[in-house]
Amino acid sequence: MSQPATAKQAGAPQLVLLLIGSCMPVLGAVLLSPVLPRISEHFASTPGVDVLVPVILTIPALFVALGAPFAGAIADRFDRKRLLIVTMVGYAIAGTAPLYLDSIQAILASRVFVGICEAAIMTCCTTLIADYWSGPRRIRYLGLQTLVTTVAATAFFALGGLLGAGGWRTPFWMYAAAALAAIPMAFLLWQPAAHREDARDGDRQPWPWRTLLVPSLVTVGGGVVFYTLIVQLSYVLDGVGISDPAVIGGVTALMSLATAVGAGLFARISGRGARVLLIAEFALSGLGLLLISATEAVPVIVAGAVLTGFATGLLLPTLLTWAVNRLPFAQRGRGTGLWTGALFLGEFLSPLLVGALAAVTGGLGLSLGVIGVASLVLAALVATVLTVPAAPLSTVPAEQA
Repeated sequence: MSQPATAKQAGAPQLVLLLIGSCMPVLGAVLLSPVLPRISEHFASTPGVDVLVPVILTIPALFVALGAPFAGAIADRFDRKRLLIVTMVGYAIAGTAPLYLDSIQAILASRVFVGICEAAIMTCCTTLIADYWSGPRRIRYLGLQTLVTTVAATAFFALGGLLGAGGWRTPFWMYAAAALAAIPMAFLLWQPAAHREDARDGDRQPWPWRTLLVPSLVTVGGGVVFYTLIVQLSYVLDGVGISDPAVIGGVTALMSLATAVGAGLFARISGRGARVLLIAEFALSGLGLLLISATEAVPVIVAGAVLTGFATGLLLPTLLTWAVNRLPFAQRGRGTGLWTGALFLGEFLSPLLVGALAAVTGGLGLSLGVIGVASLVLAALVATVLTVPAAPLSTVPAEQA
């Protein structure tokens, strides 16, 4: 007979702390973007600086993709809470290291450690949300996780610009917030009590490859689609003559708001089931990208960005819930790690794919059109070929809680 995943009752303090932890990888992804030109100027005499400086921003995503499955295995084998606390402190140390490093190679090494810590933080936070809550609350809080991280991305981007006015090193102070957050985490979070059989032989449970193969592969594609406009929208607007940072920031914020609205609606429509939702989400994302690809009219570009943002806001919690909701306690860390790795692999690949497609097609617009067509193809595959459950996401059996 199944046992509850935890003997304690989680509430608002635990949810707030896990949502704060979930924002740490977002902090690393967008905070430094506004100061990259200043970093390039500072290291102008370093060979290959034009390649190395952008990698400062993207290399953590690669190591999240590589490290998340291993972080999930450690979380299942040992202790989710302790791993989270240790990596939050490690994240603060590695994240603030560029404050005193004066070699771009050393900064890149610190960013590798940031990515490794982000892999564990994101995996543990998501796993603990699934551990602490089940049923409709789990659905709602996983959607809220996407909503909060989306809003945080917009806030961190603006904050990075403001802090960057004081020098390119200043934004790195923000990483110290992780160490502060680790203090209440140590007192208010707990390692969930496993099912009795999981506590006895959970470390011998197999990896959930069969269960997560299709969700993970679809998530890689979803990650590419999700991050395409996050990276490329400013370049699209610049290409049609919009160079005012305030206008670009406004359009980006509007797209982020649409993403937040989509994430916020997820809990209400999760009863439709993963299959129906994924078809709609990939189709709408593809149509939005095709709109942007087909025009130079700014209002149409904005409409396409809003449509894509709304669809991808729904997409991420759908993919996450589809993957995590079916996992037993003993496999939940590894499964969440596999899913997180797939998402961040898509994030890392997105700008590389767009760049390669732009070189082949001769322009950014056409490359976005190709990504849009690929998104429509994914919708068609979900509808016809891939095995995706049609049952409501909110009706997963309680024994998976």
